[in-house]
Amino acid sequence: MADTTSERFRVIAGMPVFNEEETIGTVVMRALEHVDEVICIDDGSSDASARIAEACGATVIRHRVNRGYGGALKTLFKHARQMDVDALVVLDSDGQHNTEDIPRLLEPIMDGSADFTIGSRFVEGGGGTHMPAYRRLGIRVITATSNLSNELGIRDTQSGFRAFSARALDRLRFDAEGMELSLEMLEDAQEKQLHVREVPTVIRYDVPKGSNYTAVSHGFTVLSWALISLSQKKPLLVLGLPGVGLFATGAAMGLNVAQNVTNTLDTFLGDGLTAIWVGVLGLSLMATGLVLQGVRSLLRHLIVEHFGID
Repeated sequence: MADTTSERFRVIAGMPVFNEEETIGTVVMRALEHVDEVICIDDGSSDASARIAEACGATVIRHRVNRGYGGALKTLFKHARQMDVDALVVLDSDGQHNTEDIPRLLEPIMDGSADFTIGSRFVEGGGGTHMPAYRRLGIRVITATSNLSNELGIRDTQSGFRAFSARALDRLRFDAEGMELSLEMLEDAQEKQLHVREVPTVIRYDVPKGSNYTAVSHGFTVLSWALISLSQKKPLLVLGLPGVGLFATGAAMGLNVAQNVTNTLDTFLGDGLTAIWVGVLGLSLMATGLVLQGVRSLLRHLIVEHFGID
């Protein structure tokens, strides 16, 4: 075990596992070099992932059915609280995260400067090897949307490489069962006034399997959650501005339709239709002038009659 842990500071690593028999053994053994214990949440795997993890030294907690990423983390947090650990490191079981960066994530927690750390690809020193351009764009869009609804200013909201202090474990609560948990956790951290900090890390995209979630399904689910959260906190931004835009668009379309109707009628009736529109407008103006002039005359008559002022 590395020097980042000590007898007074107990650290465990946890990871959701779903059919990761190709990589789980290596990840467990490498993680054990930096933490006291590794807990794997076997989320309904149908392969040998759980047996391999146990053989390599991990404690395995099994879900009978697949509950999703959020469901696995709920179980992991529950057991970490029961174990009364000083810190929990969460990483993926597919080999994307560099276990050598575990001490870097733990350092701000150990020195008390953070309650919650995130291994970030988008801060200086971080990155993603062979990271597809579309995935980078999707992460940036989701992150920008999330940051509109909070003041954390996180640059990589979708990194699953995270560490939590005992204080964070005790206070954080989340309901999501899917990948939207990544944003819900940040929202709750801000509400609970937890200190969140990003540290640089490099995440690999050339691993054998990669994420079990496709980029499209992952992005749609998380972005939808971010927009719903933003609409609750800043409804004028999410609903008001699009509403003005839609109203303006509808008005422009309505005027265009009216113009088309007029042009169609002009085709049949010629310039006479235009004359009618102009005449009606003129009559309206004349009638308005007459009414106002009559009111003015009546008021002057009443003033002269009652007050003798001409």
